[in-house]
Amino acid sequence: MKLTRITRPAKGMTLLELTVVILVLLSLMSILFIGARAWKKGSDRAANIMVIRNVQQAVRSYQNMNNIAVGAAVDATVAGPIFGPGDFIENLPTHPVAGLSYTYTGTVPAIGTLFTSSTGTPTNGGTLADYAPSNFQDW
Repeated sequence: MKLTRITRPAKGMTLLELTVVILVLLSLMSILFIGARAWKKGSDRAANIMVIRNVQQAVRSYQNMNNIAVGAAVDATVAGPIFGPGDFIENLPTHPVAGLSYTYTGTVPAIGTLFTSSTGTPTNGGTLADYAPSNFQDW
């Protein structure tokens, strides 16, 4: 009887297989980070639109409740009739994007015109137009 040696396949991964696995994982991670950045930009834009919408509704409510004409002056500070404890909006809104802030016209706007707009330069990249609509048609 002849004895033969039975060889078993080597356990583990070759260097080529390991390299392919690492490349696949890195590409999946890069896709995840790109998607997360796009999601964050979209959520910041949506939050900004909601703040502008809420301020616009507060100004229109104030105008309608007090029978104020278009073009009348409105105090857009915490001491004014729109912002402050017990008023339409409790606090002055802060912009969700770092580097941007809100400015107010100070007068009751005509229909189709915004009372609030965003100004500044985003510190996290992009342009003002990426995060802030300039008019309600951009929504």
